[in-house]
Amino acid sequence: MEDKIKAFQDLIDKSKRIVFFGGAGVSTESGIPDFRSQDGLYNQKYKFPPETIISHTFFVYRCEEFYEFYKDKMLYLDATPNVTHKYLAELEKKGKMLGVVTQNIDGLHQMAGSKKVYELHGSVLRNYCTKCHKFYDVNFIKNSKGVPMCPCGGVVKPDVVLYEEGLDNDTIEGAVRAIEEADLLIIGGTSLVVQPAASLINYYTGKDIVLINKSITPADSRATLVFHESLGDVFSKLH
Repeated sequence: MEDKIKAFQDLIDKSKRIVFFGGAGVSTESGIPDFRSQDGLYNQKYKFPPETIISHTFFVYRCEEFYEFYKDKMLYLDATPNVTHKYLAELEKKGKMLGVVTQNIDGLHQMAGSKKVYELHGSVLRNYCTKCHKFYDVNFIKNSKGVPMCPCGGVVKPDVVLYEEGLDNDTIEGAVRAIEEADLLIIGGTSLVVQPAASLINYYTGKDIVLINKSITPADSRATLVFHESLGDVFSKLH
């Protein structure tokens, strides 16, 4: 482990255009559960499967039940950035980061200080009226009774990508551009099975990839360094 940490540090030190591609494992260390882990939402019992509840169809036709689940299981407003979020924000301050590409919707990278964040699946912190497009913050959603409604009569919807919805084109283009220009790609806390997000790493043409994930991923064989450790264990040893 010590030798691998040193090799990782050397790659960071010599790189000038780093991109971090992260998934749920980045936020689990801040107390936000992973959908697919043993204790995750997919392994809990609900009237409907979670992927059904957080689908566009369910939102449209069973909006009250959608929000019952969403407010109970998707909002972790007491969560704070952990060592990984903070380390990446520091790299950006030093001028070494092109950006963070994240599948998470919690806004913790920005809370840690990162400015260049491509949120592939949106953010719970942003919410809009489906009728007049007025902006609402997350507390409006959290504190609403039943379905959050705008005074104009429209339903307020989280700016998150639900199942059956497409990713935002501008976000994808920005993420792809950053990955293409990177001289080091760090992949962390993702099993690389959620598409189309996971396929974005294929735009990377640089030499070195560092992969940090507790379980094996389809990209392990491509990586220069692989850590099957927690992100906190790895990033806390870097300077």
